Amino acid sequence: MSEFLVNLLGERLVNGEKAELDVHALGSKLSLLGLYFGCSLNGPCKQFNASLCEFYSKFKKSSEHKDKLEIVFISSDQDQKQWQDFLQEMQWPALPFKDRHKKGTAFFLNNKKTESVVLPLLCSAPTRPAGLEFPWGPKPFAEVVDGPLLRNNRQTTDSSALEGSYVGVYFSAHWCPPCRSLTRVLVESYRKVKESGHKFEIVFVSADRSEESFTQYFSEMPWLAVPYTDEARRSRLNRLYGIQGIPTLILLDTEGHMITRQGRVEILNDPDCRLFPWHPRPVLELSESNAVQLHEGPCLVLFVDAEEEGELEPAKELIQPIAEKIMAKYKAKEEETPLLFFVAGEDDMSDSLRDYTNLPEAAPLLTILDMSARAKYVKDVEEITPAVVEQFVSDFLAEKLKPEPI
Repeated sequence: MSEFLVNLLGERLVNGEKAELDVHALGSKLSLLGLYFGCSLNGPCKQFNASLCEFYSKFKKSSEHKDKLEIVFISSDQDQKQWQDFLQEMQWPALPFKDRHKKGTAFFLNNKKTESVVLPLLCSAPTRPAGLEFPWGPKPFAEVVDGPLLRNNRQTTDSSALEGSYVGVYFSAHWCPPCRSLTRVLVESYRKVKESGHKFEIVFVSADRSEESFTQYFSEMPWLAVPYTDEARRSRLNRLYGIQGIPTLILLDTEGHMITRQGRVEILNDPDCRLFPWHPRPVLELSESNAVQLHEGPCLVLFVDAEEEGELEPAKELIQPIAEKIMAKYKAKEEETPLLFFVAGEDDMSDSLRDYTNLPEAAPLLTILDMSARAKYVKDVEEITPAVVEQFVSDFLAEKLKPEPI
């Protein structure tokens, strides 16, 4: 792990007393590393820091795993004095101020066996008793969902009945109008898939505000549900998939591995269920229903001079081999694809996206949009060729491109 940490963090860390720590020596002792990204001027960071300090202190004093975990602070501060003052409130080391450009999002743990980032904690570890469920790694779906599941006739079945089936994990609530609309479509899709002979089941994870609302809503559903009274299991499933909003439909393969987080989009775009089990497609045509995916992470969008869907096919064929290669590469490493691929023609959706991101009107226009970072990368050339796209993608993934603000 030492070599991996040196590549990740550099050879030296510092602490609040301005002492240096050797990363080689640190890595030889650890099995897990928490990367803590924060800023002294941010209120939630200050709040979280206080909770994390309390957790860290208890963990180091009482947990049998106390020597296996370390935290490293990575700052977004622009002022060195403010960074130093914030560091003095911490009991763990930090990247030197000059190396603070090594940024990311949230709070991640690193597993020694795979030397890869495995879990965004989303600040949940400090809310748990020190050492409980250490090392907080993601558990398989079968383990998290384990227990009785309800049918809408109030009979129960054990979660083991899901084995060997494709599964949709449906986070929804009766009070949410988009949820009710999706449920009506999903009932039809569920029926069609089952009638075609596929082993497919859906598990409803309710966000209703009362058991009465849950019961009323669930009566419209032909599938299974986690009992409303089992709040702990519902919470664990929400944490497992990092649910931030509803409706969300997570699709799993027969082994319990995620196929896609975008089940809602897939269902709405495929009412006849011809593409079941809805594996991610390498290239999507930008539409109102899938535009939400632009906020899932960096997206390559190729804008072309086309007004009809069929006219987008040459653009899709141009970038599809590159998209497929990227997907295969990261799937082999059991990592999420770092870039989604879209083609966009001339319509209201594309015009709105251009206006929002302040893109030129040129077509063809090759872009990478990172909405969460409010950054864009633009390649405005007369001819878009596979070589141009591949070099653009390669430079982006190697962090060689200079972003422009959105």
